Amino acid sequence: MVRVDHAGEYGARRIYEGQIAVLGRSRIGPLLRHMKDQELEHLQAFEAEIVERRVRPTLLQPVWHAAGFALGAATALMGERAAMACTVAVEEVIDRHYEEQAARLGPEEGKLKADIERFRAEEGEHRDIGLAHEAELTPGYRLLSTVIKAGSRAAIWLSTRI
Repeated sequence: MVRVDHAGEYGARRIYEGQIAVLGRSRIGPLLRHMKDQELEHLQAFEAEIVERRVRPTLLQPVWHAAGFALGAATALMGERAAMACTVAVEEVIDRHYEEQAARLGPEEGKLKADIERFRAEEGEHRDIGLAHEAELTPGYRLLSTVIKAGSRAAIWLSTRI
């Protein structure tokens, strides 16, 4: 659980870094930086958990490093709405993922569960920001969203195993 969450937050940070590289000076630049800062906080929390629990990070981190940035930059090059569509798609997958994890955690994992629930709420805010910035008006939104969600689910599956 900690391995996959660490990988996911690492990938999310890289997505925002890719978007900021393209749209950092646009009107949504400050929003992208705010969301990236929250992802960095989540990542740091899972980095501490990895050390404390002696969990091996995913071996796919170099892949997520490149793929996250590429996804962020590519959607940003498609425009602000497409960047926001990427955020909405990723955060919808993560919301469900964190919801399932929180439901599985017992009282002995109170701190981890509280962190996951807080992070889930912040990821929901990111999704809402994307929707408020007209993500759904992106040309080809359904297709783009479907592809990004499938990729996010695949990354979760792979990071739990590798």
